[in-house]
Amino acid sequence: MIEQAIERLWVLGPTALVALVLSFGLMLLLRPWLERYAMVRPNARSSHYQPTPQGGGIAVVMATLVVAWGAVVLSPTLLHNQAGQFLAVTAATALLAVVGAIDDIRPLPAAARLALQCIGVGAVITALPNELQILPHVPWSMERACLLLAGVWFVNLVNFMDGIDWMTVAEFVPVTGAIVLLGLVGAVEPLPALVAAALVGAMIGFAPFNRPVAQVFLGDVGSLPIGLLLGWLLVELAAKGHLAAAFILPLYYLADATITLAGRIVRGEAFWQAHRTHFYQRAIDHGLAVRGIVTRVFLANLALAALALVTVVADNIVVSLAMLSAGAVMILWLLAVFAGVKNQR
Repeated sequence: MIEQAIERLWVLGPTALVALVLSFGLMLLLRPWLERYAMVRPNARSSHYQPTPQGGGIAVVMATLVVAWGAVVLSPTLLHNQAGQFLAVTAATALLAVVGAIDDIRPLPAAARLALQCIGVGAVITALPNELQILPHVPWSMERACLLLAGVWFVNLVNFMDGIDWMTVAEFVPVTGAIVLLGLVGAVEPLPALVAAALVGAMIGFAPFNRPVAQVFLGDVGSLPIGLLLGWLLVELAAKGHLAAAFILPLYYLADATITLAGRIVRGEAFWQAHRTHFYQRAIDHGLAVRGIVTRVFLANLALAALALVTVVADNIVVSLAMLSAGAVMILWLLAVFAGVKNQR
């Protein structure tokens, strides 16, 4: 076990490092171009006050895919009979990156955007092995339909939650880092672990440009495709029998986005339109600084990662339910803090 973990580390470590360097280098090259052609100006729903370029997600997505495919070319055994699936994931990621880039420049109609997202997520779901089933007692067709709906929602919630500096970094680095750790011990297949390593490295390479006050935003060109990639990674984790871990890891994003959407629907609001009612946005309106918000989210995600790792090590339903309950209580408390903060800086 230890020898296998060390062997995997020699693959995943350099993968993350190369993706970090490539992402950082691409950001240096792209930033002047983004400053000229991709400026976004503040509006009533913005959390920034100065025109800022968006589109940094191009560097993250390119670094992730290029480095992951480079590692696969150098070591084809990493595919582990998942070549067709990885091709579908890559094509769908590229499609959502293009959709996001177009939407960043000239907003697409909501119906067209949703249809293209369904095509991308559908391609990934279709490419999953027929024998893959997360809940064996649920009819196969029903589970696949639910995965499609969940995948489209996950892609959108990542986009919704990317509303302040470093928020996506504070979410993705702990989550993908945890998946890399799980890959070291064989809890996920080599290919998902490799993609997670490339993605965490690419996000860290992007992080210096997005730290408060951000020089560059991720943009839809980044948030949509990396949402798809993370969704696929979580499905792969759940398919290995670690459903609790797959649910715990993104719990903050799931809770904030889902509770906010449900509230908007109940109030009869146009929930598909941009708004400022997410809990982290309300925290800003109540006076909490951006750094304070993302620090809390980052620490919460580290705690969630620890809880998820416990469920994998224990491999016990009672422990999994206990860790899931602990994570839910912690996140609900954090959301309550964000909803009730008063003049803290």
